[in-house]
Amino acid sequence: MRVLHFLVVVLSGLAAAQQQALMDYLERRLLAIEDRISLWHEQTSRYASELREFKQQMVAQLDGLDKNKEALRSELDAVGVRMDRVEREMDYLEAQNGAQPCVDVDDKLVEQQVTVAKERNKAKYSKLTDCSDMISSIKAMKILKRVGGSKGMWTKDMGSSSGKIYIFNGTGEDMLYEFGSVRDFTSSQGTSGGTRIQLPSSWGGMGHVVYNNHLYYVKDGEELRLMKFDLLKGLVADSAVFPAKDQLPVYSLNPETYIDLAADEEGLWAIYATKENEKHVLLAKVDPQTLAIEQMWDTPCPRENAEAAFVVCGTVYVVYNSRLPSRSRIQCVFDVSDMVTNDDAPIVYFPKRYGTHSSLKYSPLEQLLYAWDDGYQILYKLQMKKKLEV
Repeated sequence: MRVLHFLVVVLSGLAAAQQQALMDYLERRLLAIEDRISLWHEQTSRYASELREFKQQMVAQLDGLDKNKEALRSELDAVGVRMDRVEREMDYLEAQNGAQPCVDVDDKLVEQQVTVAKERNKAKYSKLTDCSDMISSIKAMKILKRVGGSKGMWTKDMGSSSGKIYIFNGTGEDMLYEFGSVRDFTSSQGTSGGTRIQLPSSWGGMGHVVYNNHLYYVKDGEELRLMKFDLLKGLVADSAVFPAKDQLPVYSLNPETYIDLAADEEGLWAIYATKENEKHVLLAKVDPQTLAIEQMWDTPCPRENAEAAFVVCGTVYVVYNSRLPSRSRIQCVFDVSDMVTNDDAPIVYFPKRYGTHSSLKYSPLEQLLYAWDDGYQILYKLQMKKKLEV
């Protein structure tokens, strides 16, 4: 019995010792967990404080940025006002002082030009209409959209009131696009809304014109052949080799164009250049029915720095720019009826745009210019006056 009692006492002591050891272990683990929880609370409190400080700093910086943005906007508005004022003053000075005259003052060259002009212009030009308008200024400009590459041409049928629009993208393609109206063109996605018209040959340059449901263009190739294409029937109506030898690009800034066809109140014209008179632009009256050349003129307008030209009431207006594009200007005119001299005509400046005009087409019915500038299709509204009021 004593032995059994001893064993019970020993076992009870061991159980108590193990229980105490377990309790001590659990207590140490709880203390460690409490220390970690305390550290986590401390770190969380510090992070929250740092986040509040960072937020306050960000709010202060954003407020400063807003103030700087408003100040910068005010400064830009002021700069814009000053730039508009400077442009108006530049326009005024340019209109008052003008640019250098584009007439060569060499007496021998003048005599030579007069002699050639007399030989080519023995018969006086017979006007088809009583049109006596001339350009006095650019009244307004409207940028419609951007379709195509940097060079191309867009136009309306200049001889009818159909309202159709034609898009020629590039300087040597054989596919053009027809739209029912300007509204249809501006509302379309690119050229997807237009009717594709396949030509029998590629065009060369940007000198085409649409006149009385016919497309007149220069066939791409060594031989400068005028093509007359019936847009209603989709057939070539006629063609003829242009009767001028050793032709040169008519505009130095757009060397792809050798013949620039134009239409006005008087009919169809061709603007071109040859090695015989390589410094100046030449003008010819074209019969739209037969493509025959009715009459030719030498003009005093130089090819150098010329970018485009158009004809209004029998007067050719040559537009100039610079190698690094600046502001286009009508700096030289030639009137086949001699009612306007180049010295009397005002120098007209175009509004600033994107680059250099690759084409300018005059619409007699609307008194608008259809311009292609770096892929942008632009309309210029012309302010007109009578030639006799010069």
